[in-house]
Amino acid sequence: MSAREDDKPMDPISVVFEADTQRSAAYKEEELIGECEFCLTDGKWAIIHTGIRPDYGGQGIARRLVISVIEAARSNQVKILPICSYAKKLMEGKDEFKDVL
Repeated sequence: MSAREDDKPMDPISVVFEADTQRSAAYKEEELIGECEFCLTDGKWAIIHTGIRPDYGGQGIARRLVISVIEAARSNQVKILPICSYAKKLMEGKDEFKDVL
């Protein structure tokens, strides 16, 4: 576990893919702090929104949320249409994501 500068242990953030609600979600303990939502469009998962609470910015959580959806898409052999600006910026033009675009 990492520590902050004040030597207090950091609270772990978990990212969970939730197929039933068509999203990946970030939790701190039981509290929802971010999500990456998608919907089925023309046989693809269209990522329509990625957001986290402002006080959790700069920790790479949004990236983890999108990666969670990408990994689930790969497992389900589904292509992704990145509509949300964050997912689009993260994915487009990157070799590591060509297989799902």
